[in-house]
Amino acid sequence: MAEAVSVTIFVMGDCLPWPDDASTPVEVGPLDPAILHDTVARRQCSIRKISPLGATICGQLPKTPGDQIAIELVTGQRPAGIVEWVKGGETGIRFNQPVDVLALINRNLVSQPIERRTMPRVELRCPIYFQCGGSLSPAVMRNVSARGMQIEGEQLPAAGTYISLFLEGLIIPPGEVAWMNGGLAGVELFEELSWSSIMPWIRDFVRKGMH
Repeated sequence: MAEAVSVTIFVMGDCLPWPDDASTPVEVGPLDPAILHDTVARRQCSIRKISPLGATICGQLPKTPGDQIAIELVTGQRPAGIVEWVKGGETGIRFNQPVDVLALINRNLVSQPIERRTMPRVELRCPIYFQCGGSLSPAVMRNVSARGMQIEGEQLPAAGTYISLFLEGLIIPPGEVAWMNGGLAGVELFEELSWSSIMPWIRDFVRKGMH
């Protein structure tokens, strides 16, 4: 049986990866590991979301807001930070210095067997167009992975609608709206979007400072 793909979310841009949208379904699956260090111990934990400025981590971590900690990441980066919040088995940590999220995505990819290498979910904001009939309509892409993406906009198509997506610099296979909630929609692609096409696009996105 193939090993399940990590559902850790990598956030591009200068923002904190705190929970901000209860209407978005939470993906179930394994998370990227890390080690939390404090003044008395080192503890295993998992990363739910991480951005250059902070991380949302899961695990049995007896921490309170204001505690000073450090996290050892799989890339060898060991950012120090402060606990911002603790809720429902998750802890929000604000880093003192930014971390290299692209390096973490690369590490996630190379840890997978090359024949089954799958792009993790990356959260960013950029303009996108969708078509499900005649004309093109504008929207905003909120995140993208190998199997789909989330878009935000007005008059989004209902769940079950076939949809074509157009994004500057990246060819996206057509898909189907898997769920819709207010101004948000999740699109499941009919063909997997390869990591070898997404990664150059994301690097270019970061280099141009579009976030």
